[in-house]
Amino acid sequence: MIIYNTLSRKKEEFQPLNPPNVTMYMCGPTVYNFFHIGNARSFIMSDVMRRYLEYKGYKVKFVMNLTDVDDNIIKQSIKEGTTAEEIAEKYTKTFFEDLENLGVKKADIYPKATEHISEMIDLIKKLAEKNIAYDIEGNVFYDISSFKSYGKLSGKNIEELEAGARVEIDINKKSPLDFALWKRAKEGEPSWESPWGNGRPGWHIECSAMSRKHLGESIDIHAGGSDLIFPHHENEIAQSEAVSSKEFVKYWVHFGFLNIQNEKMSKSLGNTITAREFLKKYSSQAIRLFFSQTHYRGQLDFYDELLTSTEKGLEKIINLSEKIQNEIIIGNKKGVMPQLDIDRYFQDFEIAMDDDFNTPRANAVIFDFVRDVNKVISENENIQVDFFIRANEFIKRTADDVLGIIDLNRSKKEQGKSLEHELIEMILMIRQKAKEDKNFALADLLRNELTKLGIELKDGKTGTTYKKNS
Repeated sequence: MIIYNTLSRKKEEFQPLNPPNVTMYMCGPTVYNFFHIGNARSFIMSDVMRRYLEYKGYKVKFVMNLTDVDDNIIKQSIKEGTTAEEIAEKYTKTFFEDLENLGVKKADIYPKATEHISEMIDLIKKLAEKNIAYDIEGNVFYDISSFKSYGKLSGKNIEELEAGARVEIDINKKSPLDFALWKRAKEGEPSWESPWGNGRPGWHIECSAMSRKHLGESIDIHAGGSDLIFPHHENEIAQSEAVSSKEFVKYWVHFGFLNIQNEKMSKSLGNTITAREFLKKYSSQAIRLFFSQTHYRGQLDFYDELLTSTEKGLEKIINLSEKIQNEIIIGNKKGVMPQLDIDRYFQDFEIAMDDDFNTPRANAVIFDFVRDVNKVISENENIQVDFFIRANEFIKRTADDVLGIIDLNRSKKEQGKSLEHELIEMILMIRQKAKEDKNFALADLLRNELTKLGIELKDGKTGTTYKKNS
């Protein structure tokens, strides 16, 4: 299994620090508004990665932080005429609602910045003891000149960055690129006591402190949007490695940008779409399939037509799944056993996902499987239930467990216990009674009406069974 590492700018064999355990940290939201579909892409694709690692047998400890103290939260509280704490609480709640509706598995831990202030202060104190952090009137900054490999993640040239930053130079800082670790308290803003006076943490120190506490000094995977490479993730490395003298992250994973009809999504253009709005129009499964049809590192362009096409593709998978569920319920023990090598599809799926989580190729394998199984069903009668059980296992393990583009547990429940199934069974019972009474006209009428609805009946020695056609 190989993963593209932003740090080395190449694909590397995945070798976790402590197999079979994998530590994974994902930069979560700043909870000041509903998150948009670009964020949703990152959350969903990191979820797919985690699910596939678990599919491979790894024990993943997944942490996603919540930034609940930030300049944006304060600005939003002023806009809404409330407190920063109430804004953070409100949008933390909506974040979890939207994440669940997108089918994203819960993280093992959702650390909040405000619950880790002491860890942040401790980390800043360690940096100060090493003369890496310096205090100017209650504002504490990180001296980037003390970290010789600063810029190694982003590949940015420090001299060029400094030259470009001088237009916004802070005369109090040693360098215009030095970043805030602790901000002096301002009137009306949230603040905490510290050795440098009342204040609040800078953004970058939050993730270093929280990942350090919950996952250790060195972690396997750190994921986030491409926009976080610089300065956020660059600064995380500088903070964490300066304290521990160890490699902070082994594999850096970043997700590509999402554009709206070839334009960058931005508030100024008025084309920002929230995940909540997206979910009102499309199913979570269609959204997940849409995102997984482009490689996670690639740029993704959104058009309504693309989602419409995606929904049609998803319907093919769902229809086959329903056929399979029907056949499993019927449970035909006898008949033919098609010579379709389902193991080969598993192998092809894993080859695709092992190559840097190549979901477009993995999706192609699933659609090939759907096509080939439908062909087998159309060409054979009385297929053994064991074939359908094995086919169901493939869809369950790939489309459901890994990609999350269908919910097979829900489908199975609906298929077995739905009102639709009960009504069809009742009609079959009435039809059987009509045949016993030699009322063949009624029996034929019921068959013909069900056929019009796409429900095909099969009369056998042990009774009548049915299956739904696409």
